[in-house]
Amino acid sequence: MDSEADTVFVDKDSGIASMSGSKDDTPERSASNALAGGDGDGSGDSYDDEPDESFGERLWGLTEMFPDPVRNVCATVSDLSTRSVKSMFKITCSASWIFFTSSILLFAPVFIEVERAQLQEAQRNQQKQALLGPSSALAATPGGGMPSLPPMSR
Repeated sequence: MDSEADTVFVDKDSGIASMSGSKDDTPERSASNALAGGDGDGSGDSYDDEPDESFGERLWGLTEMFPDPVRNVCATVSDLSTRSVKSMFKITCSASWIFFTSSILLFAPVFIEVERAQLQEAQRNQQKQALLGPSSALAATPGGGMPSLPPMSR
């Protein structure tokens, strides 16, 4: 038996070969090649050689689509909004500077005096404790010391 001779190869089309030239056969390129006198084989103008447009260039190209008054109004609104945001930022910075420096100048002396009074009180208690003993320092503080005895009933 000759098994190798009985094998038949079937050629199946995967579609990959047909996709190789599909990039050049788009409707836009076919129309431009027809206008340029090309025969569609890619011998005409090649758009692959041109650099891609940036986002800014595309936006600038859209401005030609609108009339001058519309473009002027948009430019004025854009300029006005930019200026207003900048001025609001400046005003906010100035107001916050004024608020925080004023609060420091007003409240810092109060905090310093309260701290100084607490420090003096602590030093007095420490001196009393050193001179008279621990019971004298407790007696000087309100509510400190030994608790009083309850009254006796008769």
